[in-house]
Amino acid sequence: MKKFLLSLAALTFVFGLTACSSSSEEKTTKKDTKTAEESSTPKVDIKKELVKFYMDLGNRINAKDADLNAYVAKASKEDAKPEELPTAEDRAKASASAAAVAEELNSYQVPAELKDQKADLEAAIKDYAASYQAKADELKKDKPSFENADATFAQGEQKLAAVYEGAKLLAPSLGKQVN
Repeated sequence: MKKFLLSLAALTFVFGLTACSSSSEEKTTKKDTKTAEESSTPKVDIKKELVKFYMDLGNRINAKDADLNAYVAKASKEDAKPEELPTAEDRAKASASAAAVAEELNSYQVPAELKDQKADLEAAIKDYAASYQAKADELKKDKPSFENADATFAQGEQKLAAVYEGAKLLAPSLGKQVN
C-alpha cells in the first residue's frame, strides 16, 4: 500500500511538473513572438521627429532669406537717414529672396516618420509659402506692405502650433527662427 501511495504521489508530481512546464513554454513563446514583432516595426519618437522637422524647415528658409531679412532690417530701422533706407536694388534682391523661399517651401516634403501629422504640417507649410510669395509680390511695388503676408504667416504659425501641442510639445515660432 505504501508503494502504491508513493507511486501515486510521484505520478501526480510528474503530471504537475509537466503541466507547469508546458504552460511556461507557451508564455515564453508568446513573449518571444511579441518581441520579434515589436522589433520588426521600429517605434518612431514623434517628438524627436517634430523637432528635427522644425529645425530643418527653419534651416531651409534661412538658407534663402538673407536678402529679405536685410531689406526688412533696413526698412524698419527707426530714425534712419535717407542713405540708410533700402534701395530699389535691395527691394529687388529681397523679392528674389522671398520668391526663392516660397519655391523651396512649395517643394518641401514632410518626412515619412510624420505620416500622422503630414496633412496638418503640409497646410502650415502651404501658408508659409504663400506668405513668402506675397512678400515677393509686394516687393515689386514701390511701397510694399507686408500686412497680408504677415497674416498668412501667422495662420501657418497657428497650424504648426496645433501639431506640436497635439504631441505635447511647446509651440514653436518659426518667425523667431527665420527673422
